[in-house]
Amino acid sequence: MATFLRSHPRTAKAVAASGLCTALTLGAVAPAFAAASPPRPPAAPSLSALSWEVMDAGTGEVLAAKAPHRRLPPASTLKTLFALTVLPRLRQDLVHRASYADLSDVAEGSSMVGVDEGTRYTVADLWRGVFLSSGNDAVNTLARLNGGLPRTLAQMQDTARRIGARDTRVRSADGFDTPGQYSSAHDLALIAREGFKNPDFRRYMGTKWAQFPAAGGPHAFGIQNTNRLLVGSHGVEPYRGLIGVKNGYTSQAGNTLVSAATRKGRTVLVTVMNPQDGDSNTVYEESRELLDWGFVAAPLRARAAVAGPQHPSAHRRAEAAAPSAAAPAQEAHQPSGLGRHLGAAAALLALAGVPLLLRRRLRKGR
Repeated sequence: MATFLRSHPRTAKAVAASGLCTALTLGAVAPAFAAASPPRPPAAPSLSALSWEVMDAGTGEVLAAKAPHRRLPPASTLKTLFALTVLPRLRQDLVHRASYADLSDVAEGSSMVGVDEGTRYTVADLWRGVFLSSGNDAVNTLARLNGGLPRTLAQMQDTARRIGARDTRVRSADGFDTPGQYSSAHDLALIAREGFKNPDFRRYMGTKWAQFPAAGGPHAFGIQNTNRLLVGSHGVEPYRGLIGVKNGYTSQAGNTLVSAATRKGRTVLVTVMNPQDGDSNTVYEESRELLDWGFVAAPLRARAAVAGPQHPSAHRRAEAAAPSAAAPAQEAHQPSGLGRHLGAAAALLALAGVPLLLRRRLRKGR
């Protein structure tokens, strides 16, 4: 025979209290675990450059980008590909006497370090001329030492293909405006990151001042790196921790810059191509903004990766984005699986206490 409990005010209060306890338990546990989720990176800066990319150089992860595969004239930033290709092929202590043939193919209007016909230079001297003064005369001399310009261009294209720089087509060794030549913010970041593996590349890209040639002599003079973010010049403050890499300018490319900085063991790599606002310093200031953002975002992204995959790949988002789109917004965090399990357990415990509480209340009511 079925037994029915008579409704009683105390019984109703007991059930209500138990339900409130359960609700409070569930409400408190989930937010506590949700709050433990890693904080999300701030939104990337909005810049005027046609294309840019921020990469964690240690992992190769693209942290944010705008039109990273847009094919644009690279100007002298293409010299990083020249260096990546030719540096391992020539001994640094090799001595060469500059000739008229070394200089005859340098395009009119090129940037020059001042290679002097008849003067003796080491290969290391010429590389300082490339990285510090962006000297196309030094590039042409090194290309001839490497077996000639056609061979060097073919090797550069092979290097680009090998490292996955598929947006790059090489038509000159020095980056001077040439029909059909282009690269991208993403490719230039890949090239620089690959260059970091070569100690000579790293040394030259971070050299601020040098004597040219280093041995001295009547034709020697001092040269300073034209990367204003590295040395601090022309109204640009030097960036703390900057280690290189290469700046460029042509009438078609506008201002371009690949830069990298290291802080607390983390290296952030930034490419900026052709800013549309301001003057010749804008490329440096926009790069500064991206470096600052990268040093905030990179550790947060690393912590999020350790906590679990909660964000779509930044590189896939960058490829899918329109050319004017910056880094997309991050997705909201969800409570962890542990939080859900503890919440459920708390609910069961609370519900299990209801019969005992009811019996005690009924005895007192009698």
